[in-house]
Amino acid sequence: MTNDRGTVFAGWRIMRSDVGRFWATRERPFPQAAEDAGAMRTVDADDLRELCRVMAEQESLADTTAVQAGRPWEGLTGGHS
Repeated sequence: MTNDRGTVFAGWRIMRSDVGRFWATRERPFPQAAEDAGAMRTVDADDLRELCRVMAEQESLADTTAVQAGRPWEGLTGGHS
């Protein structure tokens, strides 16, 4: 998945509901610390731009949580580039 800024979201599966809502689910779970901090593995939005923004927020939260825990490699388990 690529958003309008060229950001690629590897590791996410994108779906569109029969009523037109966009959903994405992360193929691999976030580390437990990221989930405890609120990172969500499945997100939804009205359009692709918003969906990309929400996915980026989840990846950013996971990255920040991993760095704060002193394990920055945990935030890089399939995130954005």
